[in-house]
Amino acid sequence: MASFWREVILTSSPDKPITAHDPLTGTLLAHFSGSRPPRKGLALAGNTLIAASHISAAAAGFIRLYNWWSSAALHCIQAPEPVAPLAATPDGSYLFSGGLSGCIHAFSLPSGDLCRSFRAHRQAVSCLVVNDDGSLLISGGDDGTIAIFPILRLLDDASNEEDPAQLALNQFSAHGSSVTGIAAGPGGCNATVVSSSLDCTCKLWSLADGVKLRTVQFLCAIWCVAVDPTSSEFYAGGSDGRIYVVPLRVGGRKLRDAGAEVTAWESERNGAVMAVAMAHGHQNLISASEDGIIRIWDVESTSVVRIIGLAGGALSDLIVVKGINAINGARKGDEVVSNGRFCEREMGRNVNELRDVDECLSVAVKDRSRAIDKLEAVIDIYKRLLGLLLKEAKRENGKEEANKTDYFT
Repeated sequence: MASFWREVILTSSPDKPITAHDPLTGTLLAHFSGSRPPRKGLALAGNTLIAASHISAAAAGFIRLYNWWSSAALHCIQAPEPVAPLAATPDGSYLFSGGLSGCIHAFSLPSGDLCRSFRAHRQAVSCLVVNDDGSLLISGGDDGTIAIFPILRLLDDASNEEDPAQLALNQFSAHGSSVTGIAAGPGGCNATVVSSSLDCTCKLWSLADGVKLRTVQFLCAIWCVAVDPTSSEFYAGGSDGRIYVVPLRVGGRKLRDAGAEVTAWESERNGAVMAVAMAHGHQNLISASEDGIIRIWDVESTSVVRIIGLAGGALSDLIVVKGINAINGARKGDEVVSNGRFCEREMGRNVNELRDVDECLSVAVKDRSRAIDKLEAVIDIYKRLLGLLLKEAKRENGKEEANKTDYFT
């Protein structure tokens, strides 16, 4: 049984445990119990912690942290209020949560200490995203607004500002209804951002200045968006069960004709598409629908190549986790999942393998260093020999000149 580092599909549901699946085989790799995250309530903090928001029966807000080795929560953070959307910095040091009051709460990880709370929207925060270089936090609200915050400013202890107008880099009215999804393309602060809404539109924005670049109109509400890593297209999940593909650039076409290039991928079922994510670079798109079905699409052929069915209940969120040690080629009797967690024996085996590789690399580096030292010594010897040869040549040349002078005199 071979094991290596690749992508894992992580899904959440309001009435089922969080699950991890292998996108290549559809195999259940792990499950994590105790949380029932709402929409956008799932996030990866660094490469070691899974964060899931949870609203208790008493309407209290919690965030549970999991690692990949246990199905039970590692730590439970009590939020100031019920929270739904989550987003973390790329290094996993800080976690942001969006509250029902419109406030955003920033926590330090893994301690769970509250760093700052501030109001970002007039109504509930509906989505949170951190851009690709980890410098900006982008939030959307049920009031249809979008706000962009520099993360360094939010985490600055010297900054006591609570006014979002002072904390925000940009804040603007984006949609006529709730913002359901935000996706930022590559490019850091100069990226293009795509937002979706229940007002049946997706809009493209410049992250640098918040200027609207384009509006795309649909015939149904849009629940989620994802941007192609090559920044050539974006994908929107509709309430009609379709995936809509839209080019990010339309060339010389007029904005009123922007809907002409929208194409739709049909699915066998018509449950609303609640989440979409790119996988395998830009070769596959993964969608989660409210009927509890995960579909893996081939982007080039626009066809479904694998279906993973999760019986009972809708899916609230889906993310693709990169760089997780998954098990390939699972067979009956193989120890892939143990008590709902990744097999510790296999994880330990890979740690040992990595240690052996590291030792081999260390030996190779030392051998290379010795070879370079020997080469430098040989070069130095050749330089000295060349110097002696030049001196000898000059001496012989001087003798010949002296002999010629004596001959003529």
